[in-house]
Amino acid sequence: MFKAVLSDVGLLKNTIPIISEIIDEGVFKVDQNGISLLSPDRAMVAVVDLKILSTAFDEYNATKEEYLGLNLANFAAVLKRIKSGDKLIMEVPEKDNRLRLTIKGNGIRTFEVPLLDIKTEKPPIDKLNFTGRLELESNIVEEGISDAEIIGDSIFFEANGDIFRMYARGDISSAELEISKKDKGVLDLKAEGSIKSQYPLEYLRKMIKAGKISQQMILEFGTDYPVRMGFKSVDKMELSFVLAPRVES
Repeated sequence: MFKAVLSDVGLLKNTIPIISEIIDEGVFKVDQNGISLLSPDRAMVAVVDLKILSTAFDEYNATKEEYLGLNLANFAAVLKRIKSGDKLIMEVPEKDNRLRLTIKGNGIRTFEVPLLDIKTEKPPIDKLNFTGRLELESNIVEEGISDAEIIGDSIFFEANGDIFRMYARGDISSAELEISKKDKGVLDLKAEGSIKSQYPLEYLRKMIKAGKISQQMILEFGTDYPVRMGFKSVDKMELSFVLAPRVES
């Protein structure tokens, strides 16, 4: 039996809707350490990696390791019904194939969503070796992405020494954001040599929404290599995205 009680409902309310824009179904692993999700999107272009520690919950009981397959849109729709100050109870009763979500606030509301039999392969993202790493305020990257969307459908990340650039190029237009290690909002910036890669804005625009859960983020990438964007909510949750590069032939 699995049961968890959560007062800090923003941990789920502010993350699952973002994740649901990237993957439509996912398998949540539940064990004594907490709840985790590691899943690629259907196009195998992006990967979502979510970890919520058991200590983030008011009460947490996972008697055994379980895997809960969920439709993310359905899950997100229920979470959007939670108001500030509400408490969420999640549980899977014994021998049941549904996740029960109870919202306690002004009254008690109960939702049940089916558990799905979803087959997924674990993406080998732990083997990635990035040659560039930045730790900076999330809104800086958000601004660069928003600027690039005016120009086209992709953006270049480029780093050399302690300089990082985000830019987009059109037929007659361009947009660029350049920062250095000395700039306000930049905590760390490292690059092994000169690195450059191009990424689709369609995905980045969704991923950067996770900036609402963390003022700071970690961005890692390499030349013609995936990018990883990581966000952390104190000592309760970690959310990161991995996105494949767009390599032009």
